[in-house]
Amino acid sequence: MTDAVPSADRRAMQYRPLPFRAHDTRIEHREDGCWLFTPGYPAVAQWPSIPHLAIDRASRIPDAPLIARRALLEDGSRGAWQRRSYADIITSARSLAQALLDMNVASDRCIMVLSGASANHLVVNLAAQMARIPYAPVSVNYAMAGGGYARLRHCADVCRPQLVYADDWQQFLPAMRAISGSGDVILVTDEAAPAGESIALQELITAPAGEAVERSIAAITPDTHAKTIFTSGSTGKPKGVIQTQRMLTGVVAQHDAMYQHSERPLGTRSYLSWMPWSHVGGNNTLMADVLNDGACLYVDDGRPVPGQFGESIRNLHEISPSEFTSTPSFYSELVNAMEADPGLRERFFSQLNHLSFGAAGLSEDVFRRLQALSVAATGQGIPIIAKYGTSETQGTFATPWPIEQTGPIGLPFAGNVVKLAPVVDSFEIRVKGLTVTPGYVNDPQATADAFDDEGFYRTGDAARLIDAEQPELGVVFDGRLSENFKLQSGTWVDVGNLRLALIAALDPLLMDAVILGEGEAEVRALGWLRVADARALVGEALPLDLLVAHPLIQAHCAAALARCNAAAGGQSRQIAALRLLATPPEGDEIADKGYINQREVMRQRPDDVRAAYRGEGILPRA
Repeated sequence: MTDAVPSADRRAMQYRPLPFRAHDTRIEHREDGCWLFTPGYPAVAQWPSIPHLAIDRASRIPDAPLIARRALLEDGSRGAWQRRSYADIITSARSLAQALLDMNVASDRCIMVLSGASANHLVVNLAAQMARIPYAPVSVNYAMAGGGYARLRHCADVCRPQLVYADDWQQFLPAMRAISGSGDVILVTDEAAPAGESIALQELITAPAGEAVERSIAAITPDTHAKTIFTSGSTGKPKGVIQTQRMLTGVVAQHDAMYQHSERPLGTRSYLSWMPWSHVGGNNTLMADVLNDGACLYVDDGRPVPGQFGESIRNLHEISPSEFTSTPSFYSELVNAMEADPGLRERFFSQLNHLSFGAAGLSEDVFRRLQALSVAATGQGIPIIAKYGTSETQGTFATPWPIEQTGPIGLPFAGNVVKLAPVVDSFEIRVKGLTVTPGYVNDPQATADAFDDEGFYRTGDAARLIDAEQPELGVVFDGRLSENFKLQSGTWVDVGNLRLALIAALDPLLMDAVILGEGEAEVRALGWLRVADARALVGEALPLDLLVAHPLIQAHCAAALARCNAAAGGQSRQIAALRLLATPPEGDEIADKGYINQREVMRQRPDDVRAAYRGEGILPRA
């Protein structure tokens, strides 16, 4: 057994204490080239199901707030916080569960939700679990008008909803009509739609819960199908991932095994999050922590995109989280805001014990600036950790110590065994254990294809050891195997690492990039500027379309490209040209979790792809 705690000489900075236990990992290097990582401490599920955990918290802290969201005003803005208590949410969920049981929803149907995070959405979520009916939240983007609803219809075909809920009939009724099918689908909205097209949610939660609800909750088993979470669809049609109660309570058990919990009483913690509930990060991992801590989840209606981040800043001026998880795109916006607003910086770091990120790589520039801001606010660095997981595995890796640079994803969470299986010149991450899905809804072929002959789920993502001589130091994420491609020469291009290298080389200007070149003679790229940093460089508050053509921006990028290529090595690691995009990512180009969907960008911007290969971009030069 190896105690994988980094040595003191790797920690150049004094950090706030990170509330994690020392990480024990058994590591085996097999003759077939595979590495096996088995956590040495157990993850034991304390709760039979998430409803059991939620009910326990409601009995112990009934009046504490469970969820809060700002009221929506007539002009579309957000007003004061509206909070709902643990007791209120659980009472409503029990009552709705009774109504669902009375409807006799078929065992092969589901409860689908189209809208985002809200108190009523949480009621539907818990009620469906209490009634043992799979609950399926889908991306809000799928239900937006103008897209033809193709992905939404596909999701409905997979999980066959018998009841569809959305908060606002005016926004979501067209999408609800698109999937209502034969007419046996019950449409539910917060307020009833005209002509009886939907039922008001409150009409279903007026009657008190009866014994049928208690019997249903008692009948929940670890293998009960609790949720269906759809994959992002970045490499094909979204697949419906079965989420069992074992997986959901396993997340709680993993975190209990990892964290050194303080004596802070239930009902005193706060979380703030914009993360979508159509993915496991927001719907499973975050909610597991909220319920386990007896905390309040403050729903952030801001987004890390131009024109919407101001709402997040407003919320962070009022809510001081004890831990904070978000995407690199969020932190990229946040550092600019905190550098301009010392009051925001002081408030953000006042109660914070660590930051974490996932979904994509955090740039070195943003990493350094977060640490500088923490030191300015507290005199200490803030522990920053990276996490890795998929819809099929939940949390898989985490760094159990503060990372010194971006890239590492650490060692496995307790309860799972990770296998690194050799693939080409890298390793594929494969997982087996407590939080791994049994398969996909109504797709036996995809289920069979997803597991290897030892029962490990094949993530399709790559990793490499930080140091093969010291495997206890953990692994580095090495990109998505499905994104990699070959040039005309037959040379493989490692898209993930090349993208991160490009962003790092252009610090602090590049927000994100798309790597091009499949079947071409050389690699080229599309990229988006970080507007605030680009404006700082040119000294003017210019719009994006003028920034991309500005001589100072062009010169900076050209010189940075030349330096990047000079240090890169072979042709597959060099960017022959970069085309800056004059419009921000939108729609399906940016996934709910905040990362760029590489293939969708190429599909939606064929003119820019062609222009990049006509030489209409920035060429590397000194």
